[in-house]
Amino acid sequence: MDKTKLILPGAIIIAALLVSGTILYSNGMFGGPAQQAAVGGPELVEATADDDPFLGSKDAKVEIIEFSDFQCPFCRTFWKNTLGLIKSEYIDSGKVKFVYRDYPLSFHPMAQKYAEAAECAGDQAKYWEMHDKIFSEQDKLGTGTIGDYGVNDVKKWAAELGLNSNDFNQCLDSGEYAQEVGDDFADGSAAGVSGTPSFFVNGRLVVGSQPFESFKQIIDAELQK
Repeated sequence: MDKTKLILPGAIIIAALLVSGTILYSNGMFGGPAQQAAVGGPELVEATADDDPFLGSKDAKVEIIEFSDFQCPFCRTFWKNTLGLIKSEYIDSGKVKFVYRDYPLSFHPMAQKYAEAAECAGDQAKYWEMHDKIFSEQDKLGTGTIGDYGVNDVKKWAAELGLNSNDFNQCLDSGEYAQEVGDDFADGSAAGVSGTPSFFVNGRLVVGSQPFESFKQIIDAELQK
């Protein structure tokens, strides 16, 4: 038997698998180690908003809880490409309440401090401004990167946002919100989160940086109930 006839098909199959895996990964279909994309599974999960920051009406019919990592490229992709569309179509009209909870992954060295920084900014009523600033500054380095910024950079961003630097720096340096961020992580893990971004849309788990159309389908179905 000609061995090349066996080798060639095998090589084609392996190449195809590698290409498909690359496409899945580049589209944000994997939010963490060994995590596969899932949209709107049948089981509902008890995930709580706690007292975390939110956009929209607290009485909205649909609640989206995001567990996110500020240093996660796929979380940044969702922020850049999808969150604004959800906001303009559903959040601003009072149909959706969007909650941000922290899930800093251990292999992202600045994720914990970024999360604490946003909370510290929230003390001065600028949580969402810092949320956007962290993602936007990293995005300047390229969509696929995790960013190479330190605590001093975060303090500089706070000043650029007009925050009281003394109060912000003291909050960040003291680790005032370290436990709060840790509690978010624990709640996410208890709800079944293992990678980022992960979302709960009225308790329905959505994993990965899914396009707006995927969220729209689930949100519209929930609004019709």
